[in-house]
Amino acid sequence: MDLLQQQKQIYIGKINTSETEIRDLIKAWTAISIAFAIVMRGFIDLSFYQVFIVAAVTVGTAFLLHELGHKITAQNYGCFAEFRSFDKMLILAVLMSFFGFVFAAPGAVMISGPVGVKRNGRISAAGPGVNLVLAFAFLWFLLMKPGGILTIIAFYGFFINSWLALFNMLPFGNFDGAKVLRWNKTVYGVMVAIAVGLMFFGNALAL
Repeated sequence: MDLLQQQKQIYIGKINTSETEIRDLIKAWTAISIAFAIVMRGFIDLSFYQVFIVAAVTVGTAFLLHELGHKITAQNYGCFAEFRSFDKMLILAVLMSFFGFVFAAPGAVMISGPVGVKRNGRISAAGPGVNLVLAFAFLWFLLMKPGGILTIIAFYGFFINSWLALFNMLPFGNFDGAKVLRWNKTVYGVMVAIAVGLMFFGNALAL
């Protein structure tokens, strides 16, 4: 049996997880939120505590739910799927944030089971697909003009999820986009077009 699968499983409805996965998700969410809060502090006139909340709700959620999109889709196909954090990359992300930028590679969902081109494409599309849904949700909230820190959360949530969706749809290497393109060119084109459109709209809002 694979070492990952030897972890004691915890069931939440039809989704199974483990103490190790929950710990790694919290670890990655916290580290990414801290790293981006340090960078965003230079652009947002709020206390570090408030900026951390903004980062946790926007960037942290974007990364977390992206990975859970992969996980849940893979498990629906009967695969074993659990997130594992890349601890060295999390430390690097926090350290780099002090220099004004973040290279974020918090971890990945480890998948084992019956996965072909079609299933792999759908599993890969689920991550950026979640980000697109979140981008529209944050955009709707932004257009409601909530005011104060909620407006900041809405804008960054919209922009970051749009960017993350587009970035992950790059059609080469181990990016989600390469696997989606290999599976279905139409789905790939539609997802990229939506992400690009959201990015242009986000830039217009920022002007």
